[in-house]
Amino acid sequence: MTKEIINNKEDSFNKYFYIINYHRYEKELCEMEMRSLFEEVTDKKYIFTNRYIDPSRSPFIKHSISIKYSADSLEEISYRIKKDNVKYDDFKVIYIKSEDGDVEYEERMKGAKYIGSSITGSSDLHKYTVVLAISKIKDKWIFGEYKKNNGTRYTYDDKPCSYSNALSIKVAQSIVNIAVGNELDCRLIDPCCGVGTVVIEALNLGINVSGYELNEPIALNARRNLEYFGYNKDIITIGDMNTIKGEYDVAIIDIPYGLFSSVTLEEQINIIKTSRRIAKKLVLITFEDMDNLVISSGFNIVDQCCIHKNNNFKRYVSICK
Repeated sequence: MTKEIINNKEDSFNKYFYIINYHRYEKELCEMEMRSLFEEVTDKKYIFTNRYIDPSRSPFIKHSISIKYSADSLEEISYRIKKDNVKYDDFKVIYIKSEDGDVEYEERMKGAKYIGSSITGSSDLHKYTVVLAISKIKDKWIFGEYKKNNGTRYTYDDKPCSYSNALSIKVAQSIVNIAVGNELDCRLIDPCCGVGTVVIEALNLGINVSGYELNEPIALNARRNLEYFGYNKDIITIGDMNTIKGEYDVAIIDIPYGLFSSVTLEEQINIIKTSRRIAKKLVLITFEDMDNLVISSGFNIVDQCCIHKNNNFKRYVSICK
């Protein structure tokens, strides 16, 4: 379970608070991503942790508070703000709702105003440069600097070349986070990259990524997509993944499937086996249960989830090492 204990000793509580949200059919994917980013399991739509993640990195993290104080009451938080002479210029204080914070609207507004009046400096509700936040979770109040998911991923929905069977931007972003975790300096490869959706999301995070695509027209469309967003098109290689040399830290493969591709079962098996040769870790997306093939190729499956699109359509996601 998520570590949720907060107390008043200065350095004893978890220092970051995140609000997460997802649709019912995204629950498994979100939980896998949170396990990869925070190495914790939660059954709540919030997380307390000592690990900082920019909320805009995840499609499921909506808000974050870098916790400065935690206490049983706003009066105690106000006292500590004044005692430490906390100063900000051009700030505003807001209240962030959580599923375990039963606070009426009037009390939320009153609390934000009360904490704002305890801070040294000038508040400005319209031309602010710093946003501070309070929140109540169960019987504890927290206060700190606030950051919101800025939704930059939606920019990448507007790529010039797309296919209906490609991963959505939201899923691709989450899959990249699952693959790399907090190792943003790793070497990532998508050896069946299609139109480059995963590659673009990895580049957006500043990850050293390469893409291979055997189908030349599709590979050229991937290159067009990269150029459209200002990335080097040569990151995409037109070629067979079996020619890849060297070793990568992690591979992401949305494996071609018979419904949308002429790829045979034998070729699918070869894709998985080649992944074992070129990568220490594999995040595999499939349209059917391929566990036996994955294990027989030399991988151990360490985590799994399903991506549900509707009652009749789902993809399996497996983390393999």
